[in-house]
Amino acid sequence: MQYSWKNIPRYIRYVFVQTLYLFLLMVMFRAIFYLFFFKTTITDSAAITKAWYLGLKFDLRLALMLIVPIAAIALISRNKFFTSKAICRTNFIYFFIVYLLLTLLYILDLGHYDYLGLRLDPSVLRFLAKGERADNARMVWQSYPVVRGALAIIIFMFIVYRIEKSTWKRFASQPAVYLRNWPFTSYVIGMVLLVAGGIYGNFAYFPLRWSQAMFTRDNGVTSLGLNPILYFVSNLTVEGDTFYLESTKKYYPAIAEYLKVDSLQTEKLNYVRTVPGDPTKPKLNVVLVMLESTGAAVTSMYNNPMQATPNMKRLADSGVLFKNFYVPAISTAKTVFGVTTGLPDITTVKTASRHPKMLDQRIVMDQFKGYDKLYLLGGNTNWANIRAVFTNNVEGVRIYEEGMYKSPKADVWGVSDYDLITEASGILKADNDKKQPFVAFLQLADNHPPYTTTSGAGDFKKMTEKELDMNKFKKSGFVSVDQFNALRYEDYNVGHLIDMARKDGYLDNTIFVFFGDHNCVLNPYSFMPLPEYELATGGVHVTAFMYSPKHIAPQQVTTPGSLLDVYPTVAKMVGMPYKNYTLGVDLFDSARVNNKYVFLNYVRNQLPYYAILGDRYLYEICLKTDSAALYDLKGDPMKNIRAQLPDTAKSLDNLTRGFSESTRYLLFNNKK
Repeated sequence: MQYSWKNIPRYIRYVFVQTLYLFLLMVMFRAIFYLFFFKTTITDSAAITKAWYLGLKFDLRLALMLIVPIAAIALISRNKFFTSKAICRTNFIYFFIVYLLLTLLYILDLGHYDYLGLRLDPSVLRFLAKGERADNARMVWQSYPVVRGALAIIIFMFIVYRIEKSTWKRFASQPAVYLRNWPFTSYVIGMVLLVAGGIYGNFAYFPLRWSQAMFTRDNGVTSLGLNPILYFVSNLTVEGDTFYLESTKKYYPAIAEYLKVDSLQTEKLNYVRTVPGDPTKPKLNVVLVMLESTGAAVTSMYNNPMQATPNMKRLADSGVLFKNFYVPAISTAKTVFGVTTGLPDITTVKTASRHPKMLDQRIVMDQFKGYDKLYLLGGNTNWANIRAVFTNNVEGVRIYEEGMYKSPKADVWGVSDYDLITEASGILKADNDKKQPFVAFLQLADNHPPYTTTSGAGDFKKMTEKELDMNKFKKSGFVSVDQFNALRYEDYNVGHLIDMARKDGYLDNTIFVFFGDHNCVLNPYSFMPLPEYELATGGVHVTAFMYSPKHIAPQQVTTPGSLLDVYPTVAKMVGMPYKNYTLGVDLFDSARVNNKYVFLNYVRNQLPYYAILGDRYLYEICLKTDSAALYDLKGDPMKNIRAQLPDTAKSLDNLTRGFSESTRYLLFNNKK
């Protein structure tokens, strides 16, 4: 065996060894992912084994793709491969760059998965948006061990350099093997076939495709089966965000009938609903409070074993709890845009707030005549270009951001939530003292990496693992004690806000609307009424409740609600006349109790879906394949019954596509 191996020309053997090195690097990162990041609800070892098998084939494909340039040089130069200084230099530079890029991309992928629960995809490019790179860099600096990580990368690259140098010297010192034309040709043909076969990756008519990794409904198993770099590159060619006029007109009747527009006009695409005012209602203040990364499943109102949010539960029990409240998509920027404009942000790579052609919108907040309008954020509103969402669409809006507060910055997201609430309450008190009604958007941020918590008034204390019931903790979905404490801190600050409102005198004439912007990344959990972790709807199912002790009676609303519905609802509650040009409706509309759907976008098994969810049915369409499925949420929510209920499926298909196409159209055509 050794004799046969030595008889192979050393430049060919070198190529094989370097391919093995590259492959082993990828296997190492795959093992790291499996040991420290992988989570699944699937217990079938065969599925996990299959994911490993597919993943290793993807790793081999990438290794072979990367070795092609060196293989080509080796076959062209043959025995000069180890005697040419230019080739030697090119070889070392090439492998250094390849190993450095692979290492950085794999580390980025692991961080991306730890943050969002998804493998690396082109949406990560939004973090490189102009004007936001510094903030995102600071977030990374404060959330992750950057210095230790950089030192580890330097040490790793030094080890790679030593291995590469040693490998080169070992092969260069071996005697050359000279081949005649036919033996050499056979080696070339053999190498080409082996490399091509490895890249093709399948014993089938079609080559290995990343969709093969999606053989289960489980995101963890799918993620294990993918190579993140190949997956990232394959999705770089996504189409730009646009709208399709003919498709919009085709599905307009379904969405127009659902929205109950003033006048159904397919050619003009009219979406307007005119809502009269009620002068008998008091002009209450409205405070919208966005709770960072606060999904339904993590809070005390939804049976989470850890009961981390007693203040939220107290307010929800005394107010209105929306049990089935959803945001259209996972992203803080998408939530701020969605609640403000009444349109789902369904952009693919960037967000609508970063898209100049989507920033001009006719919105309900702008129609609060006689109200002071405020947006209060602890950080900088240049983040995700959010400033323009308000200044471009809300006349006279007052923005408060970092640099305008007395309190110091706590982290990359600006002043702490406790300090933000304290100073914001003073601003709202000034309006209230002048008898000036206000509508304010207060955005919290600390329930987010780097999970900064303060002592608040001196009485907030973080809990340690020793103080927790870890059996309950493992069932709760939380991925770390830091994450758990950050949610507790957010809940503490919700209580602080109500205390400040009472102290500053505006509690009794204010409606508070609390809602999460999306769920956080969680370990598998099973205590919710629906298997939302498996369905992937858990990421967009958020906590939402209203509190106004003098004006709202306690109740629970089980009819599905959407982030898009917030402003239409509060405008009706304070008797404000308005025109609704977009897709939100009144959350308390009794005529919709059995006919209310919310529009969702989520990712399952790395595939994007858009869907509508109602009291009974979930209808989803895969954005990549256009395949559709219908699930009975009161039956078996994991079983596709589209074939069994063709009429229901057809009706919901029209409504789902109506939501999607009308959203695309309105994002560009709802200008003031």
